[in-house]
Amino acid sequence: MSQPNIILYGAQRCHKNKYYQSYLDNLQLKHSFLDVEENEAFAEELRSLYNNRKLNFPTITIGNKRLRNPSDNDLMKWLKKQELV
Repeated sequence: MSQPNIILYGAQRCHKNKYYQSYLDNLQLKHSFLDVEENEAFAEELRSLYNNRKLNFPTITIGNKRLRNPSDNDLMKWLKKQELV
């Protein structure tokens, strides 16, 4: 079974995005960071995840699960559910 795709949507300037990048790096989990301020296609991809079409970042997707600014506990719960940790 392959690892679900982990995507972090956000902005490089955002301290929360830096936190999540470090968090995932420390767990040695491969992930993609998509800067929604630098790339309009990434911004549109993030908007499409929400009915209000706002740039709600940071947002982490794990497979088809969407987590907006999750607590460490919530993020770890979903990583364990996907058997990634």
